Amino acid sequence: MQKTALCDAHAALGARMIEFAGWHMPVRYSGIKQEHLAVRGKAGLFDISHMGEIEIKGGDAAAFCQFITTNDVAKLKTFQAQYGFFCNEQGGVVDDIIVSKLSEGRYFICVNCANTAKDFEWITSHKAGYDVEVLNRSLEYSLLALQGPEATRILSEVLGADLSEIKRFYLRVLKWRGVDLIVSRTGYTGEDGFEIFLQWDAASGLWEEIMEKGESSGVLPCGLGARDTLRIEMAYPLYGQEIDEDTTPFEARLGRFVKMDKGDFLGREALRRTLEGGLKRSLEGFVMVERGIPRQGYKILKDDVLAGTVTSGTMSPSLDKPIGLGHIATEIGLEDRGIEIEIHDSRRKAEVVSVPFMTKES
Repeated sequence: MQKTALCDAHAALGARMIEFAGWHMPVRYSGIKQEHLAVRGKAGLFDISHMGEIEIKGGDAAAFCQFITTNDVAKLKTFQAQYGFFCNEQGGVVDDIIVSKLSEGRYFICVNCANTAKDFEWITSHKAGYDVEVLNRSLEYSLLALQGPEATRILSEVLGADLSEIKRFYLRVLKWRGVDLIVSRTGYTGEDGFEIFLQWDAASGLWEEIMEKGESSGVLPCGLGARDTLRIEMAYPLYGQEIDEDTTPFEARLGRFVKMDKGDFLGREALRRTLEGGLKRSLEGFVMVERGIPRQGYKILKDDVLAGTVTSGTMSPSLDKPIGLGHIATEIGLEDRGIEIEIHDSRRKAEVVSVPFMTKES
């Protein structure tokens, strides 16, 4: 297994470690619920150095990124980021990504760890005819995420800069102890916060300083368990569950990140045909009415008919109730919103609801 630069720090904090996509990663420290609620109420610090970073640079970098991604890269300003997808020729999701424009002719793409090698090969296979260089820089960068209402104050103190001026999905290049940082106001929790890219071996020092200066504000180290419960409450997709190469962004209710009118891009024709033919399934959120926690792969039934499959589920720490996401066939009528989830050979009642489950008013 690959290890991040913070493995010793995780061990010192008593983290429970697991294998995740070939990486030795912390799943929890004090407990998933406690870590989750710290992010919602104060701040949580994550080591997400397993994520991949791919750089594309050259005279045709903008045109190439426009071709291989679904969102409109042409609208990016320097030091602005956007969420989008790589799609295959069938319109399925190769990966969901965040593209950042560092300068004219230089783009920085954060990809899922399990897909890094696949993405790099996929990008490279499509660069013929473009004046670009594609670099897999994943092992050069550590990546920390500080998330929560106190994140801006804590990180501003650590870096000696007013980070409140950074807009959502914008970034700045800053220095900390002589080390260059890319500080991006993005995250995967639904809370305010930042993702910080820095040279691999500098991560432990920054981690320690954030923990030290954030202690009075209640910052906690957080693992993959809380990261998962936080993103489910926001109905954010996880690759391999809500989205994959056989699922289009439209089926995952993420069509707003596909700009069909921007010109040609990979997967466009297949996506156009999907829209014209109508969706066969759609991602829906649901709340359990009867006891039971839904898990990936559980069957969703409607009036004794198999309607779909659960993609993700958990006991929501914020709402204190079991929630889930699942793909449901569009031909299934959901007028009364009632469904059943098959849990351990027993059918449990659930109700389809609007997502995200968690809002600032919840």
